[in-house]
Amino acid sequence: MTGAASLGARAAPSTSKVEVDISHRYGPLVVHEELRFSVMENEFLCVSGPSGCGKTTLLDILAGILQPSEGQVLIDGRPVDPKRDRISFVFQEPSTLPWLNVWDNVATGLRIKKVATPVMRRKVDEIIEIVGLRDYETYYPHQISGGMKQRVAIARAFAIDADLILMDEPFVSLDQPTRERMQREVLHIWEHRRRTVVFVTHNLEEAVFLGDRVVVLSSKPARIVAEIDVPLARPRNPLSHEFTHIRATCADIMHTLGVRPPRNATIPKVTS
Repeated sequence: MTGAASLGARAAPSTSKVEVDISHRYGPLVVHEELRFSVMENEFLCVSGPSGCGKTTLLDILAGILQPSEGQVLIDGRPVDPKRDRISFVFQEPSTLPWLNVWDNVATGLRIKKVATPVMRRKVDEIIEIVGLRDYETYYPHQISGGMKQRVAIARAFAIDADLILMDEPFVSLDQPTRERMQREVLHIWEHRRRTVVFVTHNLEEAVFLGDRVVVLSSKPARIVAEIDVPLARPRNPLSHEFTHIRATCADIMHTLGVRPPRNATIPKVTS
């Protein structure tokens, strides 16, 4: 992850964009138990935790695709409504449409929102330039690499000026060099198009590299183990003392409390 493009100092989020207060179960299986946290406007929040703790289910609830068994999600103080709120989703596998070229794939969300053609053209051209897909606009998904397909998906998510962008381990299937390049590129896009992002990953180094803050979940039934502030300017050096200290803090918390915190345990809010 070294050699990242310079992004300057971290901009401190100010107001709350998303409020989460939920519990969820599938029949007798309790998936989430009393998850309560906020996401600040334009914050890049990472959510980490062991496999099977319900991270993807949490994103479905944040998107309004799934209703929680108890509680609710608020966006700008109102219950989440996928018909009203502009919510983008970036999945583990690139979700490009094979019958559309790169330009039309990026434009898909804008077309669904019925954005005026001149505005759509401007937005698509701008985001294609930011993500480095210029000269590939007429290519189809089968003609580009996996990393480029994921870049298309990310460009589409940011193009619609979403209220909330949800990213579900979008780099997990990429090889390590491509993954590191994509991490730098998504930060580059986010720096140019500041949006509120919730990024799910089980990779602690990725969480610390990307996030303004890391919310750590326990195993099922998932509770919040810790909320860890990452007050590091970007670009971040994973070999620096500050970075390794925060990553080690995350790892220690997951090791000591991650199996399952005691009920009603105080959630540590770790700052460095």
